[in-house]
Amino acid sequence: MTVRVLLVDDQALFREALAMLLDVADGVQVVGEAGDGAEALTRAAELRPDVVLMDLRMPVLDGIAATRRLRVEQPDVRVLALTTFDDDADVFAALRAGAVGYLLKDVSSARLVEAVQAAARGESVLHPSVAAKVVSRIASLPDDPATPQPQPLVTPLSERELAVVRLLAQGRSNREIAGELFLAEGTVKNHVTNVLTKLDARDRTQAALRARALGLL
Repeated sequence: MTVRVLLVDDQALFREALAMLLDVADGVQVVGEAGDGAEALTRAAELRPDVVLMDLRMPVLDGIAATRRLRVEQPDVRVLALTTFDDDADVFAALRAGAVGYLLKDVSSARLVEAVQAAARGESVLHPSVAAKVVSRIASLPDDPATPQPQPLVTPLSERELAVVRLLAQGRSNREIAGELFLAEGTVKNHVTNVLTKLDARDRTQAALRARALGLL
């Protein structure tokens, strides 16, 4: 399946470079561009993209407000924040608005393509520094006595799967985990699938949070 992408950024030169980068990637097609959040809403309604790469700090309508409206008007569209900033206010505002992921503009081209494809599948994709913020924020929340404590896993994670989930919680991609553990990328994908199944998690972020709750991190 070809993932249809809308680029939203107020810097035309950056949009052009990003479009050139993505257009040469297999399975990704840039279908349009927008220079601010208001234009993004109009273009998204016209083009019906699968994924919107959304900058956050833009004139007219910022990326967070645009993301919030997109999630209401087109709930099937996946918004992936792509920005220069990773301060807590921006990170958590974007995620609360409905972004499925948060990447910084220093991300590698391979990682960006992988993130776009993952977002199209409905998976969460977080830059390593952002993943650390999210896990840390959840871990610092007070326990809610009304919330049942997580039950021990029916099938424990193997030592290799534990190593994978610890790197996954740092926001590492499959390729990066493979390099760290000296494994084939296909083997890492299998381990990630097993981790998600055993933790009963729908995506990598939820897996990291459940592993943290179980004391595995």
